[in-house]
Amino acid sequence: MTDARPLLLLDSASLYFRAFFGVPDSVRAPDGTPVNAVRGLLDMIARLVVDRRPARLVACWDDDWRPAFRVAAIPSYKAHRVAREVPGTTGEEEVPEALAAQVPLIVEVLAALGVARVGAPGYEADDVIGTLTAREVARPAGERSPVEVVTGDRDLYQLVDDAAPVRVLSTVKGFKDLLVVDQAVLAERYGVPDGPGYVDMAALRGDPSDGLPGVPGVGEKTAAALVRRYGSLAGVLAARDAADPGLTATQLRRLRESADYLAAAPVVVRVAQDAPVGDVDDTVPRTPADPDALVALAQRWGLASSVQRVVDAFTDLG
Repeated sequence: MTDARPLLLLDSASLYFRAFFGVPDSVRAPDGTPVNAVRGLLDMIARLVVDRRPARLVACWDDDWRPAFRVAAIPSYKAHRVAREVPGTTGEEEVPEALAAQVPLIVEVLAALGVARVGAPGYEADDVIGTLTAREVARPAGERSPVEVVTGDRDLYQLVDDAAPVRVLSTVKGFKDLLVVDQAVLAERYGVPDGPGYVDMAALRGDPSDGLPGVPGVGEKTAAALVRRYGSLAGVLAARDAADPGLTATQLRRLRESADYLAAAPVVVRVAQDAPVGDVDDTVPRTPADPDALVALAQRWGLASSVQRVVDAFTDLG
């Protein structure tokens, strides 16, 4: 590889939600407005840049938190998180008011810093991450950077690939102690060999937090065992259709009863690798894109220390 420094892809909403709930709401601007999510996200970025020393950085964005193509496949997808039905859309997400008010400020600060912020119409940040990862992996080996995905969402474990390499820096243990997820971690913790194995296991298991029912009676361990035995979800379904004797009568019945769900699940659980993402200037900005705007934002919102940490981290990359 020509550059061992990674391409760092941030699952922005996952991180600013974690910042909002992890940083006390007593962190406020001079006028009393909560800025805990903004401060927390900026401090995360500064720490990541110092620790991981990326050559490239993208804040990946949810242009659509509940894409229509996923809802069409499985209508229950994220249905429990809809705060308000909005005609012509899949609904408005339930977000704490104090956090929703901070998101536009996050956008402004990232722009003033010069951090690439990238979404795709009709797609989630996961899909942007999947698309940018696929593009990077497709580059010639000598031009490819390692990819590190930063998220609190286990769904993105499906991208893990030691050969590429693609790893997930997971915030499940807390931001100061990131879990670096590679294939060995997937094998140890989930009993699956790689990213594709993880996503097939997840489809069988389901995910109540996303409104995905899974196959009744098939938990994580059983799902992983089925994927290991038959190689993939497609292999499990082929075994079902052939009434393979490796399946118990109960498993066979439940897999048959869940046929419609299992036909639709891959569309929902697999991240897109072809989202309409344009060319991205993802170079880490060594100096702010708009210094005056950044100073004004820092002063108005009481963000000076956090902004300075990010600027210093960028500058120190050299």
